Amino acid sequence: MELTHTTQGNLRVLRRQYFQIVNLEGLKWPDANILKTSAVQTWIYENLFDLDTVKSRPPERYQFRVLKKLVSIIEGAIDDPEEDEISNDLMSILSSLLSSNLSSESVSAQQKAFVTYTYSTRPIDGPASSNELPVTLLESRAVISSSGTTGLRTWEAALHLGNFLMSESGNEIIRGKNVLELGAGTGLLSILCAKYLEAGRVIATDGDEAVVDAIKTNIFINELDIPEGSSTRGSIESAALKWGWPLQATAFEEDYGVGALDVVLGADVTYDNSGIPLLVSTLRELFDLKSSVQVVIAASIRNEKTFETFINACSRNHFGTEEINFPTIPEDLQAGPFYPTTTPIRMLRITRSEGPRDPFSV
Repeated sequence: MELTHTTQGNLRVLRRQYFQIVNLEGLKWPDANILKTSAVQTWIYENLFDLDTVKSRPPERYQFRVLKKLVSIIEGAIDDPEEDEISNDLMSILSSLLSSNLSSESVSAQQKAFVTYTYSTRPIDGPASSNELPVTLLESRAVISSSGTTGLRTWEAALHLGNFLMSESGNEIIRGKNVLELGAGTGLLSILCAKYLEAGRVIATDGDEAVVDAIKTNIFINELDIPEGSSTRGSIESAALKWGWPLQATAFEEDYGVGALDVVLGADVTYDNSGIPLLVSTLRELFDLKSSVQVVIAASIRNEKTFETFINACSRNHFGTEEINFPTIPEDLQAGPFYPTTTPIRMLRITRSEGPRDPFSV
């Protein structure tokens, strides 16, 4: 049985959700009567569960929960056991997971896991999967936004900014440019720019040394590790950069390997009032190094006053702020990456405006 384009598209959405470790309640299952067919079960086994071919798999606890739900759906759709049955391969994997020493839900949630975020270039219901552009990260899924280790997981604003950069107008900002990311966290945006968006050079920075080391790991996972000193197009590296520290042109070029900086990116870097003066100070320093540098900031608006504090600080420093109109995709229409849209996400293009600079205006 040959799968239709629509069925292939629906299955690829499910696969994208599975590797992003989307909560079971949010998984978009194809129709049960489709799932019970042998061709679809074979596709699911080969693309989600085959231990010999599937890399960077989700935690076993998550695999078990997804497979248990799948088997339940198929069992409920079977009318004639002699005509329909559950794949032996799927049942073998389920039995293997049942007999293994699975971590508890609480322990599994605390462990680092491979999470793959998939962007695309063409409609999901096309006949081929060559439009899938995955970024696989090793991250901590249980981190909460109020903790001090927010850089160990990927947040909604980064996923949304990634969607914008994948658009034609967004890609124009990145293509062939030297890019610096502030508060890079897991490094998703930097890796996306280097791997798929034809950036000239990418520097993923964060103020936390442990986060910088984690970014190095994610660069390696995505096969982007470039030998030190290489000027290869599309090269990427990670480095520590603490906001508020003075930057000097020569030292900056030596430390970060980029002199002619073109673009600065930041996602979910304005959530903490106490960090805003330091962030704006660093932006001011970057503008001093190159006044024409373009800054793009994306933020989940969990506290409107905090974001307004950031905008006001930009205004006092004579930065121009322009809202980027790029609506979020409703959750029921998302085909990857997947993220909640209940919290508004705003994006700003920030530039250096004409006018005197007050060094004490942050």
